[in-house]
Amino acid sequence: MPIDEQIHEFVGARRADLVRFAALQLRDPALAEDVVQETLIAAMQGAAEFGHRSSVKTWVYSILKRKVIDALRTRRQEVPVSQLGAAVEDDDGCEGLFDQRGFWATEHRPHRWADPEDSLEQQQFWQVFEACLDHLPERTSRVFMMRELLGLEVSEICQELAIVTSNCWVILHRARMGLRRCLDETWFAR
Repeated sequence: MPIDEQIHEFVGARRADLVRFAALQLRDPALAEDVVQETLIAAMQGAAEFGHRSSVKTWVYSILKRKVIDALRTRRQEVPVSQLGAAVEDDDGCEGLFDQRGFWATEHRPHRWADPEDSLEQQQFWQVFEACLDHLPERTSRVFMMRELLGLEVSEICQELAIVTSNCWVILHRARMGLRRCLDETWFAR
């Protein structure tokens, strides 16, 4: 199947996911739609250079990530104060995980995980991961995605969200702990 048709087929099936991903980062549904549209135009224009070195999904999402980063950088000075939210979240999510000596509390000790290579290859894993990400507090999820999925530096995240570096690292820690707990309970403990 020609790459143009593959892109068209992918977009038909996953456009809502692309828009949701962009909207979570940009906090503006109209801007998210624009960024996804720019992504699709870029994908169609660059179809000749695609080369099949990755899947169409990976390729389109990498274009979308770059477009989202560009949009974040472009509107950095335009973020209304009302969208910044609280500088520090209340619940740290770590209470009770460890005993007084710093060891895992028995009831919170992580289960032995299955072979990570096998799990990563399973599409169900990514569906569970996405559900776990959706269950994190919105701000925590956003910071995690900016760092781990978009690859932004902590300084860029801090500037975009008007938070201090130490708060950013705390939010990232909470996100990782929340994801670990959720994945441990919903995926690896099966």
